[in-house]
Amino acid sequence: MMIRIRSRDGLERVSIDNPLATVAQLKSEIESQLRVPAQAQIISANQNLLLAKTPDDLTRFTDMTDPGAMLSSFKIGHGSIVYLAYEGERTVAGPTFHPAGSFGRKMTMDDLIAKQMRVSRQENPHCELVSFDRDAANAFQHYVNESLSFAVKRGGLMYGTVSEEGKVEVDFIYEPPQQGTEENLILLRDPEEENLVEAIALGLGMRRVGFIFTQTISQDKKDYTMSNAEILQAVELQAEGDLKEWVTAVVKLKANEDGGADVHFEAFQMSDICVRLFKEDWFERDVKEEIDPKLSRMKKEVVIGVKDMRDVDNDFFLVVVKIFDHQGPLTSTFPIENRISPVTMRALKSHLDRAKNLPFVKRISDFHLLLLLARFLDVNADVPALAGCVHTQSTVPEGYQLLIESLASAS
Repeated sequence: MMIRIRSRDGLERVSIDNPLATVAQLKSEIESQLRVPAQAQIISANQNLLLAKTPDDLTRFTDMTDPGAMLSSFKIGHGSIVYLAYEGERTVAGPTFHPAGSFGRKMTMDDLIAKQMRVSRQENPHCELVSFDRDAANAFQHYVNESLSFAVKRGGLMYGTVSEEGKVEVDFIYEPPQQGTEENLILLRDPEEENLVEAIALGLGMRRVGFIFTQTISQDKKDYTMSNAEILQAVELQAEGDLKEWVTAVVKLKANEDGGADVHFEAFQMSDICVRLFKEDWFERDVKEEIDPKLSRMKKEVVIGVKDMRDVDNDFFLVVVKIFDHQGPLTSTFPIENRISPVTMRALKSHLDRAKNLPFVKRISDFHLLLLLARFLDVNADVPALAGCVHTQSTVPEGYQLLIESLASAS
C-alpha cells in the first residue's frame, strides 16, 4: 500500500508491502525511502503536529508512539496521510545539479530562514490580564490630560507583580526623563535613577512589568492602533524586560457620544514573532516618512499568508490584553519625578504635614516620595530596607524617621 507523508518538506509517498504493517515498520520505511532517521521521527494522524513550534509541543502528539500498534488501528490504509515532524537535517537522493549563473545559485542559510519566517496573528497573550492601581493610573492620565492636553507624547515604566496564573498588577509608574513631541517619544534614561527605582521595587516585592505611553490628539485621526515607531519602541522594551507577561499600555483620548472626549486605556503584548524579529534584527530602524506608519518594514522579506512581503501591518504584532483595576498598597499623591515642575524638599514637608495623623510608614507609602528619599540613602542597603518597611507596613526605624524629618524641615 502507499502512505502519503506530509512534513515541513511537503507531501511525499512511502510504499509498504505488508498490509498488516505496524508503526515501527512505517518508521523503518520512512527512514529507508525518505532518509529521515527513525529515532528522529515523530509521526501522528493529527495534522496539528505540523503547527508545533517547540519540543514541548511535539511531546503532546502520542497517538502513534507504540511501535507495535498496527496502522489499521488508526484507520490508516492505502492513500492515507500521516504527519511527520523531525529534528535535524535529511539528505534526499536525487540528480546532481550544477549551478549556472543566478538561476542555479545555492541558497544560503539566511535565504532559507527568510523563506520560513512566517508572520501570523497570535491569538492568546501570555498574561491573563493587567490590573492598574487606580491612583497610579489616574496620576499618569491626569497629567497628560490636564497639563499636556494630549498634545505631546508621554511615557512611563510600570512596576508591580505577576501571579502564577499570569495576572499582572501595576502598582506604580515611574516616569523617566524624556522628551515628547506630537509624533515621537524619546526616553532619556538615567541609569543611576533607574538603579534607585529597581532598589525601591526590590524592597516593595515588585518588579518592572511593562511600558505605558500616550498617543496624541493628532494621532487619533490616523488609521492605526500603534505606529511603526511605537511598535519598535514597545518591542525593544519588552525584549529588554525579558518577562513573558510584559504588558504595553496605550493611553489616548477617544470621542464619546456626547461630542466630548474620554481618556481610554488599551493594553497589548507584542507577539512572540514580533519579539523574535526584533532580537534577530529584522526590523528596519531608519524608516523613511513616506512609509505608512501602520506598517513596519523588515530588512528582508517575511511570509504573510502566501505572500513574501517586507512591510507588515502592525496589527499582526499586537495581542490584546484584558484590563482591570484595583486599589494597590501605595498612594500616588506625592509630586511625580521628571515632570515640568521639579520635585523639592518643600513638597516632602507638605506631604508629611498633610498626613501627620497617620502612622509614619503610611505617610511615606508612596513610590514617588521614596524615589526622592532614595537620593539621600545607600542604594544597596538603606533603599531596599526603607521600601521593605512600606511593603510590610512595619515600624520605620528611628534613624530613618529622623533623617526624613530633618530633610523635610531643611526646606
